[in-house]
Amino acid sequence: MQQRWDENLLADLGVDPERFRTEFIFDIFIKKVVIGQMSLIEALDRRLPGLGFTGSSMVFAQYWLSHDSRLNTELLDAIRRLKDSSGIRLYIATNQDHMRAQWLWQTLRLSELFEDIFYSARAGVLKPHKDFFEFAQARMGPQSEPPLFFDDTPKVIDGARAFGWDAALFETQKDFLAHPWIAQKLAP
Repeated sequence: MQQRWDENLLADLGVDPERFRTEFIFDIFIKKVVIGQMSLIEALDRRLPGLGFTGSSMVFAQYWLSHDSRLNTELLDAIRRLKDSSGIRLYIATNQDHMRAQWLWQTLRLSELFEDIFYSARAGVLKPHKDFFEFAQARMGPQSEPPLFFDDTPKVIDGARAFGWDAALFETQKDFLAHPWIAQKLAP
């Protein structure tokens, strides 16, 4: 079982994780930060004092990023093999704020595997809105076939398919590795 990033938030920083989710994540974060209308630090500056946190919002953000950054190394190894074997272009499409997207890209070095990261704050809209897919499509340029897209949310898969992409639900490694297109590209 995977440990939640906020499991020790109350003990470590004095912030109740349930209140943080309710009063920050499901409010200002989703409504403003993840779509790029407000920076994460500005939103934390506004809300953390009301949640009892008296420290620096930068310290809180560092805690959050470092505790919520467990990469699926098995999946990344498969993606690396896919990239090395086929020379295809790989991208990330995610609902993230600017700071977390930079963390993923630079600190976690996903830039070494992917050509670009299309994220909601950059696009100004969340997946599965069609404007998100239009944003990504415009940056990828013309494709000889519809992009193959994996996501763990059925609603996002539906949005990608409605936009004309080949989309598959990702719940386990097998969903990726057994996909016919991926399996064919990774075959010896």
